[in-house]
Amino acid sequence: MPSKVLAVDDDQHFTNMLKMNLERSGEFEVKVVNDPSRALETARAYRPQVVLLDIIMPKLDGGDVLLQFREDPDLHKTPVIMLTALLSDGDEENWKTDDADQEMGFLSKPVDMDLLVGTLRRALG
Repeated sequence: MPSKVLAVDDDQHFTNMLKMNLERSGEFEVKVVNDPSRALETARAYRPQVVLLDIIMPKLDGGDVLLQFREDPDLHKTPVIMLTALLSDGDEENWKTDDADQEMGFLSKPVDMDLLVGTLRRALG
C-alpha cells in the first residue's frame, strides 16, 4: 500500500510534476494543495504520513502552516519536509534536525527526486 504524502506548494506546475514523479514509483500516493490556507483542513481529512511543505507562499507561508500542524493534536507528530529555493545545493545537511517527536529537514528546489525519495523513506521509517 503506498505511503500517503501531502504536498503543499502554491506552484501548480511544480506540484503536478512532483505528484507524477512520486506516484510513478508506486511507493507514494500524493495529495496536492496549492492554497496554503487549505493545508490544515486537507491534512485533517487526508491523514498524510508525511508532508512536503514549501516555505515561500502567498498569504500563508510554510512556517505558519507548520505551526498549525504542530498545534493540531492529530497532526503534530506528522513528519514535515520543507522545500525551498532559498538554499543552495548541498546546504540541506546544515538544516536537518533530529527531534524525538518529528523528523524535519529542508530540501532545495528544484528538488532532486532521488534525494527526495530517500528523504521520504527516512521520514516514513
